[in-house]
Amino acid sequence: METKTNRLVVNLRRWALPGAASAVILSGACLGMWSHFTAVHAASAAVSPIDDSSVSALESLDNAVEAVAARVTPTVVNVSVTARPGNEVDAENGQDSGPAQGMPPGMQPGQLPPGLQQFFFGGPGMQQPPQNQVEHAVGSGVIISPDGYILTNHHVINGAVNIQVTLDDRRVFPAKLVGVDKLTDLAVLKIKATHLPFIGWGNSANLHPGQTVLAFGSPFGYFRFSVTRGIVSAVNRPNPFTDDPRKPGGFIQTDAAINPGNSGGPLVNARGELVGINTFIISNSGSFAGAGFAIPSQIAQSISQQIIEHGAVHHGYLGISLNDVTPQNASFFSLPDASGAIVSQVAPASPAAEAGLKQGDVIRTLNGNRIDDGSALQVAVSEMTPGKSIQLGVMRNGKEVTVPVTIGEYHKSTELAGNSGDASTHGARLGLAVTDLSPDVRGQLNLPEQVHGVAVEEVKPGSPADNAGIAPGDVIVQLNRKPVDSAQQFAGAVHGMPANQDVLLLVWSHGGATYRVLQPSVSVQSGN
Repeated sequence: METKTNRLVVNLRRWALPGAASAVILSGACLGMWSHFTAVHAASAAVSPIDDSSVSALESLDNAVEAVAARVTPTVVNVSVTARPGNEVDAENGQDSGPAQGMPPGMQPGQLPPGLQQFFFGGPGMQQPPQNQVEHAVGSGVIISPDGYILTNHHVINGAVNIQVTLDDRRVFPAKLVGVDKLTDLAVLKIKATHLPFIGWGNSANLHPGQTVLAFGSPFGYFRFSVTRGIVSAVNRPNPFTDDPRKPGGFIQTDAAINPGNSGGPLVNARGELVGINTFIISNSGSFAGAGFAIPSQIAQSISQQIIEHGAVHHGYLGISLNDVTPQNASFFSLPDASGAIVSQVAPASPAAEAGLKQGDVIRTLNGNRIDDGSALQVAVSEMTPGKSIQLGVMRNGKEVTVPVTIGEYHKSTELAGNSGDASTHGARLGLAVTDLSPDVRGQLNLPEQVHGVAVEEVKPGSPADNAGIAPGDVIVQLNRKPVDSAQQFAGAVHGMPANQDVLLLVWSHGGATYRVLQPSVSVQSGN
């Protein structure tokens, strides 16, 4: 027994005898009072029944929730993924083969805010599977059309060579990967089925803190088709990921319990409409701690439609870094209130630079609509079609100016692997993602000064790049005998080539350069 506990016991014993003596002395005088007390206590022990109106209100609430759950559950699916060892698996319970187990793709520990956890079973204390063992992952999804289109998270199916979907009626279907959007962490699957129950879209822009929401999915991969209830804790939460600040935020925060395995499952409103896709949690333990986050339907609907119609997603791009206006910094920019997005950096040769946006400008409106913060602007721009002209209302050195901008197209590694399921799409057929050789990347790869090009960030299993032996960490120096200068230039060159044309790459790997021929016509597609 601990010292503090012993001391407490001693103190109690110290008062035991005086208390007992007093009780003996007072027992006769208090006998009548004690009898009265026990009679009153016995009389008050009987609990009054709850009035009918209270019961009716609770039953009405239960009936409403049951009705929503019964409507939505048939549209929810369990997504089971098989992946090859050695390929990044950032799905629900997949083991990350890289050094940062359980981290989102391309990230290392310390790049996330404290306590931020993606939905991974593999965590501290769990052993890595043998390298020759097939890896499995489990997540969730939701049917969005009667002909078998299913929406889920990109990180649920990333690295997959086989995907199976289990419906609420226990039927199991092989699924084909239609396409992905890494920027928003969304993916669309397709199964061969008709007349399926599907969920209707809700408008996440109408959500407000305090509204009731339900979260559906397969927590921990075992408890399929579970439902939890909570409220909208907040809306328009900013992007917490530091691997790419251009990723749009706008997340819905909820206290409806979300756990590993719920990723890709639907978040619905009181009408049973899809208002979000459950994506990540913030937790010190890796399990739900009251803060779950979902991609709003405002983003998910637009992205899924683009993937279904075009097999790829084309995001709008300005080329600026942003900070939120706060009460603390508003006065430094001569602002009347704490709203807007401060331009902290303008990328050279970007649409913003060509339009004349400057560091220190504060964007207050977009096409006349108020901009509350940087996250709102990111979401709005990323949903716009490249080439569209917009008007930005800007506060510059205390003066209001209007800046016309032509939206550019977002290019990074995401565009090259944007449509993993359609070999006819330009660029996607190579099955690899690249990034610029920044000083940090060069340092990580320990590259000699004379090596220039783009670093391979990801390789899709079964793709032409995979078949050619290209791996993450390799550097592409030339494309068809021409130097490669940047990820954007490489993406543009690949997009401009005929769909089935072979590609010759000069690749720096393991201290030497070799030519590799990629043959898109013989690539192996994910799914069935």
